[in-house]
Amino acid sequence: MEDNQGGLPKKRESLIKRLLPKSLFGRSLLIIVTPLVLLQVISAFIFYESHWDKVSRRLAANLAGDIGAVADLLSGGLKSMSLSELTDMAHAKMELDLVLLDGEILPNISPTKSQLRSNLFFDNALKERLSKPYFVDSVSQKKKIIVFVQLSDGILQVSTTRKRLFSSTTYVFVLWMVGSSLILFAVATIFMRNQVRPIRRLAGAAEAFGKGRDTPNFKPEGALEVRQAANAFIEMRHRIQRHISERTKMLAGVSHDLRTPLTRMKLQLAMLEEGQDIEDLKGDVADMGRMLDGYLAFARGEGGEKPALSDLNKLLNEVVVRSKRKGGLIDLHTEGPITISLKPNAFERCVTNIIDNAIRYADHVSVRAGKRDEAIEITIDDDGPGIAEEERQQVFRPFYRIDDSRNQDTGGVGLGMSIARDIMQGHGGEIILGTSPTGGLRVRLRLPL
Repeated sequence: MEDNQGGLPKKRESLIKRLLPKSLFGRSLLIIVTPLVLLQVISAFIFYESHWDKVSRRLAANLAGDIGAVADLLSGGLKSMSLSELTDMAHAKMELDLVLLDGEILPNISPTKSQLRSNLFFDNALKERLSKPYFVDSVSQKKKIIVFVQLSDGILQVSTTRKRLFSSTTYVFVLWMVGSSLILFAVATIFMRNQVRPIRRLAGAAEAFGKGRDTPNFKPEGALEVRQAANAFIEMRHRIQRHISERTKMLAGVSHDLRTPLTRMKLQLAMLEEGQDIEDLKGDVADMGRMLDGYLAFARGEGGEKPALSDLNKLLNEVVVRSKRKGGLIDLHTEGPITISLKPNAFERCVTNIIDNAIRYADHVSVRAGKRDEAIEITIDDDGPGIAEEERQQVFRPFYRIDDSRNQDTGGVGLGMSIARDIMQGHGGEIILGTSPTGGLRVRLRLPL
C-alpha cells in the first residue's frame, strides 16, 4: 500500500472520503462540531481527573472517618454518652443511622467486582480509618449504602445516603456540558443552513439556466464570496444570452438575405428553355432552398421561446400522426401520463427531425417514452442501415451527411441532427446514439426532471 503523494495511503484516504459528508452543509457542521466534541472530551477528562477524583476521595475519607469515630466510641464502652445519645448524635450531625446487632458475627463474604469498582475510594478510606473487619453493601438499596463493622460484642450496622459519597456537581457538569453542546449545535445548524441556502439557490439557478429555464427572481445574497459567485453567474448568463441572440439574428439575417438572389435565380431559370443543364441548375437551386430552410430552422432552434408545462404524450402523438401522413410506419408507446417543463415548439421540432430522419431510411420506427431515474427518456428505434459507431458524433456537425444510403437523394441537408442536439442542450438534456434491437439506429433523448 503506497502513499498518495506523500500523504495518507490510498485505501485510508478513500475510506475517509466515503465517511465524510457529501454536502457543504454536512461538512460545515462537521468542521464546527468536531472541535466542540474534542473540547467537551478534553473538559470531561480534566474534570474527572482533577475535580471528580479529588472530591470523591475527600467524600469517601470523611464518611469513613465518621464511621471509624462511631466504631471507636462503641468499642470504648460509651463512657461519655449512652447508645441512644450516640445514635441520635450520629443521625443529626453525621447523617448516619446506627443499629447495634448484639452477639452477631460478620460473615466471610467477598465483595463483588461491581461493588469493588463503585466503592474503590470508599474501601481504601475505610482501610485507612477503620481498624476492624467490615463489609460494604452498595447493592441491596438504591439510595443508601450500608456498612457492617465487626465489634467485640456484635455488629455495627451503619447506613447513610449515597449523596455522602457522590457529588451532585458531577451530574450538573454533565447536564451543562450536554445541554450547552446541544444548544450550540442547534445554533450552528441554523446558522450554517442560512449560509448554505444562497449557495443552493445559486446552484438551482445555474441548473435551471442549463435546462433552458429562466430565473428572473434570482438575486445575489449571503456571504461576500457567495455574492461574488452569484454576480459572476448573472454576468455570464447575460453574455451567453446576448451571444445566442446575436448569433440567432445573424443566422436568420443571412438566410433571409440569401433568399432574394435565390428567388431571382429561380425566375431566370423558369424563363430559360428546357434542357439537361437547366434541370441540373434547378436541382442545385432547390438544394440551396432546402439548405436555407434548414439554416432558418437551426436559427429558430435558439430562439427565445419560454418553457412551459407540457403534456409530453400529447406532443409525441401529434408528431407521430404528422409523420405517418408522410408515409412512415410508426409505433408509439408511452408509460403513463408525463408532464414536463419544456419549450413545446422547439422540442416538437427536435423530435420531428429525428423521426423524419428515421422514416427516411427505415421501414418501421418505434417510439417509447417513460421515466428513467431522475429523467424522462424517449427512445426512437428504426430498422434502417444505422450509423457506424465512429461516425455517430460526426452526424451532429452542421451540414454533415453520411455517404452511401444517406445521400442527397433522400432530401436531407445535414442539419436535422444538429438542430435536434442544439434543442436538447437548450433543455439541459442530451442525445445518445446507439444500435437498435432491429439492427438500425437507436436515438435516446434524456430530459432531466
